[in-house]
Amino acid sequence: MEPLPALGVYAPAEGSPTGVDRYARLLNAALGNRGRVLPGDRGTVALYHLANNPLHAEAYRQSLRRPGIVLLHDALLQHFFLATCSESGYVDEFVFNYGNWGRELARELYRGQSRSGLRREYYDYPLLRRPLEHARAVLVHNRAAAEAARRHAPDARIVEIPHLGLCPAEPEPVDVLRFRDRLKIPLNAFVFSIFGYLRESKRPLAAIRALPPGAILLLAGDPVSRDLPRSLGALASVPGLRRTGFLGDGDFRLAAAATDVCINLRDPSAGETSGIAIQLMGMGRPVMVSEGAEVEGFPPGACPRIPRGVLEEETLRAVMLWLASHRNDARRMGAAARAHIALQHAPDRVADAIWSVAASLA
Repeated sequence: MEPLPALGVYAPAEGSPTGVDRYARLLNAALGNRGRVLPGDRGTVALYHLANNPLHAEAYRQSLRRPGIVLLHDALLQHFFLATCSESGYVDEFVFNYGNWGRELARELYRGQSRSGLRREYYDYPLLRRPLEHARAVLVHNRAAAEAARRHAPDARIVEIPHLGLCPAEPEPVDVLRFRDRLKIPLNAFVFSIFGYLRESKRPLAAIRALPPGAILLLAGDPVSRDLPRSLGALASVPGLRRTGFLGDGDFRLAAAATDVCINLRDPSAGETSGIAIQLMGMGRPVMVSEGAEVEGFPPGACPRIPRGVLEEETLRAVMLWLASHRNDARRMGAAARAHIALQHAPDRVADAIWSVAASLA
């Protein structure tokens, strides 16, 4: 394929407390094997990383000024607009997406944003229309995101591509043992982990209640809703619970290597393909996921599905107990996860898909 003269990339600044900055660096390296990758407006065609986080404000603004390719990390921009708009600006954005009928609902959502991390309306109305209608092409990582994008921008060009396989190198075993000792994790304990920003939709409270006796649950991340710290505090005495704050790259690799199974549930879902799930699978760890179109491309033999709704906690408890009691089977599931990421999410495959779209826009 004939490469473009240059692809300009807009992403959060390196070191931002979001997984997208690391994703952008690795993706740029993969794309650089196909053609020239430059910062922002120096490129012939622009690639904008957009996610549900105010750190993407500059990329969002530029995507409207100079339309290009939008890489949609979350099929949801509700919390991005809540964090970056005044009340009147947020209400106008909501009305632009869904019509004047929603004006009062928008005011209610804006004024109540700190009170509930689980209110469904924040997920039912993802506010995608404006950036997708401006985009020359939209890249998504799963069918759920593609469907959400088409609902908001029926005429947009939507392309589903694999999420880049993020596979951190395994740290030295002695360093992993020191990390476990630092957190007072017994030598032979089976470790479940939840990584990243902690919000109710990641179901940490259900995971704590479902934790099998003798197992460890590591919560590695900072809460981002007002009520969750209070709820977690009420469960702080649960045997086996371990907590850390935000982890830098080095400590994240140690925590991931110390993990036997990652819990990566989403209810409600933002339509994203989780970079943390991809990383843990790439390191050979099984990942428990919520059922849905977001994960239909993951192999069931590596990613146990947990139903959303009334059966969630009962199923979660049964699957966690089974995994902790069948360690060899859990390791085989992890090997299947690693093989899937190496084949389906290889950097060259992702780079080829993006360059194909970029070349068509040159």
